[in-house]
Amino acid sequence: MASKYLPILILAILVFVIGVSMLILNAILGLKRPYPEKLIRYECGLPPSGEPRHPFSVKFYAIAILFVVFDVEAVFLYPWAVSFDRLGALAYVEMVVFIALLLVAYFYAWIRGAFQWE
Repeated sequence: MASKYLPILILAILVFVIGVSMLILNAILGLKRPYPEKLIRYECGLPPSGEPRHPFSVKFYAIAILFVVFDVEAVFLYPWAVSFDRLGALAYVEMVVFIALLLVAYFYAWIRGAFQWE
């Protein structure tokens, strides 16, 4: 049984060794010529403007979390739809409950004003 996973283990060790050796070789052999233009922040080809560490609104994070939640819904919904004909009625009921819970969360966020960007 363990012999089936031996090639994967060898590949993982090989990838780890190559990655670490590249990092070490770059640290040893890499050119280090810092100068002011090289050390300046890069902002899409434009000269940097303003302070880089300004706080974001909590609304930004709330929208990001909502996006992730509904994106995960799509990740779970696609495999279920592909294998729908092989699944039984119980799987259909479970998906209806899953979508209902997500709709409750969506309406809760909507009522609380999470989608209002101010």
